[in-house]
Amino acid sequence: MESEKCRALLCAIDKGSITAAAEAMGYTISGISRMMAALESEVGFPLLRRGREGVTPTNECLRLLPSLREMVAQAEQCRQMAGELRGVMSGTIAIGTFSSVATHWLPNMICAFQKDYPNIDFEILMGDYPEIEQWILQGRADYGFLHLPTRPELKVMELARDELMAVLPEEHPLARQESVPVAALAEQPFILLDKAGNRDREVMQVFEQAGAAPRVRFTTLDDYAVMSMVEHGLGVSILPQLVLRRIPYRIALRPLAQPAFRRIGLAMRRGEELSPAAKKFLEYLSFRDAEALSLN
Repeated sequence: MESEKCRALLCAIDKGSITAAAEAMGYTISGISRMMAALESEVGFPLLRRGREGVTPTNECLRLLPSLREMVAQAEQCRQMAGELRGVMSGTIAIGTFSSVATHWLPNMICAFQKDYPNIDFEILMGDYPEIEQWILQGRADYGFLHLPTRPELKVMELARDELMAVLPEEHPLARQESVPVAALAEQPFILLDKAGNRDREVMQVFEQAGAAPRVRFTTLDDYAVMSMVEHGLGVSILPQLVLRRIPYRIALRPLAQPAFRRIGLAMRRGEELSPAAKKFLEYLSFRDAEALSLN
């Protein structure tokens, strides 16, 4: 039995009339009537009792109803799935991100995704946390990677806790220790990330919690500039572990005596329906390279 004819039959039964079914489904009354006649011819017995007050199912039809409803529901599910697959087959996904995620996570995720969906394009928007938040809220990005907590208007999926590490010249006395007290770092010339006037809030919170303040001698916009300056003995710093992977610099990395972490999450607008492609890409978050990171 054709699913559209079965759907028309169910609609006529639920609405109680051919006329109401025609209005609900966007057909003419004669169109619905022809579908009912075709179904009855196919099964070989009447399916509807027709009267002045509308239509009701025959006893034979009542016995068929559970199977008819299941068939129509499965057909609708197939239509929806086909529509989603069409949407996944093409389009562009816009992702807001910061440099360490763009370098160490996104390539693995995109490679895995494009093996299955090679015609999807990506727009990678690089920025700091406030910029990424704005891109998401403005619809410029489908979603974005952020430090948590973030703005309440955003729906968040927490992904990992990224440990903050002391970054030292190789021959620095503190490099001989297994872990470094924050108070000891506060006594050294400090190199701080400062992007568009936004000082690194994770690092500043570490000092505040230790009751100390860094002796900031240098500020820079770039993680790798921080590492190069540390390598040349200009000071010490604190950077997240994800940033410090596969680096070419001759520097020493030590955990803080009081471990500290930045929380990384994926954020999107609350109540916003993602495109099929953007929704499908979320299934590939597990392909990110999460070496040395954990969600505790």
